[in-house]
Amino acid sequence: MPENMLNRAHSRPLTKQRRIAAVAGVAAFGTAAVALSAAAGHGGTVTTGSPATTAQVSSVMAPKSVKGTDIRRLTADSVKLDALAARKKAADATTTAAKAAEQKRAAARKAARQHAAEQAATRSTQRLDIEPVAAKTYTNNLDGWIRQALSIMRTKGIPGSYSGLHRNIMRESSGNPLAINNWDVNAVNGIPSKGLLQVIPPTFSAYHVAGTSWNIYDPVANITAAANYAAHRYGSIDNVNSAY
Repeated sequence: MPENMLNRAHSRPLTKQRRIAAVAGVAAFGTAAVALSAAAGHGGTVTTGSPATTAQVSSVMAPKSVKGTDIRRLTADSVKLDALAARKKAADATTTAAKAAEQKRAAARKAARQHAAEQAATRSTQRLDIEPVAAKTYTNNLDGWIRQALSIMRTKGIPGSYSGLHRNIMRESSGNPLAINNWDVNAVNGIPSKGLLQVIPPTFSAYHVAGTSWNIYDPVANITAAANYAAHRYGSIDNVNSAY
């Protein structure tokens, strides 16, 4: 480029518009310098430019305010955490109570089983301590028949004694359980007297004692039926001293 052109550009007088633009540029530069100075002051180092005004420093250094929305959000989160903690505490308490109740029920079941086992052992011991009572036996003869008949008569409330039975048996059959009378009026009528105490079949059936044989020739059944008949008619077999 020719030198005269550069010189002409520098020597050209400033117009009004150019002066305004220049002033604006200087002002912008000043503002930038102030901002740079404030920033540097905030960091602890001042470089260049004019000191920052109080309003500018306060604007830069003032803490950012917390909005109401943020406070409400924090409060809601805190409430949620408290609710979760309360539910967890309640759940833990319920679980602890349930475990305690189950332990109590288990202890009760164990105690019941132990008690039942002790009761069973006690009953078993008691059964072992009780000596079995052997059934009383009687000899298969006149003495045994009379004694067995007397035992049954006592349970049925039929009166009579050993001597009263023995005396009447000896008179009626001489102690023969198969004795039969084929010559008296009963025999004529077809119902002869039979057995130790010579009982006719209708009388035996009417005064038969429960628990004894229905065979009229059975010694014990014959004695008890005859003694039952004599008790109703004479008060006792002891009162019979002849045919009856």
